[in-house]
Amino acid sequence: MSCIPPEKLREDADYAYKKLNAMHPNLYWYISEQDLKYKFDSLKSTLNTPLTPLQFYFRLQPVIASIREGHLALRVPARRFTKKEIKALEHTKGMFSRFEYYVEGDRLFIVSNPDSIQNIQPGTEILSINSVPVAEDIKRYRKLISSDGFNTTFHTYYLKDVFFNFYTAEHGFENKAVLETVYQGEHKTYTLKRESKSASELKTEKLQNKRTEEKKVNDYDHFTQSYNRSFSFLDQDSTVAYIKVKSFSESHSEKFYKDAFARIKAAGASYLILDIRNNYGGSLYEINHLYSYLTSEPYTLIHPSQLASAKTPLKTNYFRQSSPWQYIIKGITYPIYLTTQAFSTYSRDGKVYYRMKESRPNKPQPNAFTGKVFVLINGSSFSASSILASKLKNDHRAILVGEETGGANDGTVAGFYSYQKLPNSKLSLPVGLLLVQPDINFSGTRKGVVPDVAIRENMQEVIDHQDPEMNWVMSTIMMEKGTLLKTNAGSK
Repeated sequence: MSCIPPEKLREDADYAYKKLNAMHPNLYWYISEQDLKYKFDSLKSTLNTPLTPLQFYFRLQPVIASIREGHLALRVPARRFTKKEIKALEHTKGMFSRFEYYVEGDRLFIVSNPDSIQNIQPGTEILSINSVPVAEDIKRYRKLISSDGFNTTFHTYYLKDVFFNFYTAEHGFENKAVLETVYQGEHKTYTLKRESKSASELKTEKLQNKRTEEKKVNDYDHFTQSYNRSFSFLDQDSTVAYIKVKSFSESHSEKFYKDAFARIKAAGASYLILDIRNNYGGSLYEINHLYSYLTSEPYTLIHPSQLASAKTPLKTNYFRQSSPWQYIIKGITYPIYLTTQAFSTYSRDGKVYYRMKESRPNKPQPNAFTGKVFVLINGSSFSASSILASKLKNDHRAILVGEETGGANDGTVAGFYSYQKLPNSKLSLPVGLLLVQPDINFSGTRKGVVPDVAIRENMQEVIDHQDPEMNWVMSTIMMEKGTLLKTNAGSK
């Protein structure tokens, strides 16, 4: 990457600050205007030498992160691969992605090694990668991340998921890595190498990627080779239903919930456990549809969504990432798009809002579940997951179990984005345009959704596949069922 002169870097910093002020609907929610301006001015005063786009990213992103909006972040610059390189990578296994990780403070642990690579034991701490101390990287990478507001649980989850994204951007896409580790006091060095997939593995992968009706409805994820949504009963008499959603992708979600709640109704289930741990969010449409199965009363999911101005919906980069054919089609439909966006806004009390179905009164489903609902949450429950959890808690419709969510209790700024490209460094800055807030009585805490029952799993429980949150819920249900059986027996 070529270096950019200091004066051009300062221009990019000014450009970012200007665009944020023009388009972000609630820029000073968690930071004062004076403090943010000071941070930008301080950054510019330090830009005295040429920097590469990546070096500039590591200087500017901490300032963006200080705004404390989890959706707001520069895209980390990375080398683009050719089609030939992408094709070659499809025939190789990941090097770091074959493990699962756990972050504790400034330490990084391997907690799962499903392929038994070099027999590395779960619980092994990675001390350094290619002689670079992991603790130093974690400290620097943490400055690049922000949750919504003053949440304290999000960072450790997100860091374990993006650590190697940052590492690869900084050190390049390597085919070999030397890990210095320690496990139960014993130090070992491992050399990881990128392996090729065998013919049988490629064949199996192709079969797994074949789209069946089941994979469509449950939203099969090819990368993790698991379902995004799953449904089951957890007891023999089908009184406890369990729904796990890893991401609110919207894909085939209506059929999934229709089928799941029909089965719950037919079984006469009394309890529902909704698991949205490690769910970074997604579609408002999906959580609105899900909520319609969880209430017997008319409801409104979110407050009217505020915009910075009536013009910002027109700055959503309509033609972004379009193929030549898509570009032609979009060119034909562009006037319709402009008209639709123009009529999607309205003004009230001097503010501008965007019309959304989720901010209008909605009706419950005819077969909505009326039993007891438990919702499992953690620091990786973010965005739409937090909106749903906040709404359920406010309406006293569920008992929340786990830890404070990574997304804010009182809403976030997302919806749709304007993708700004800084003119000199070419860094991409996606700016959320909608202030999305659940239809609740706001807490004003500027933190995440706080659970009714606080439980956090530790690393050993993760390694041992223990689930203290689920254990607590099932124990509570079994106690209630036992009490109910005794009461019924005594009344005979």
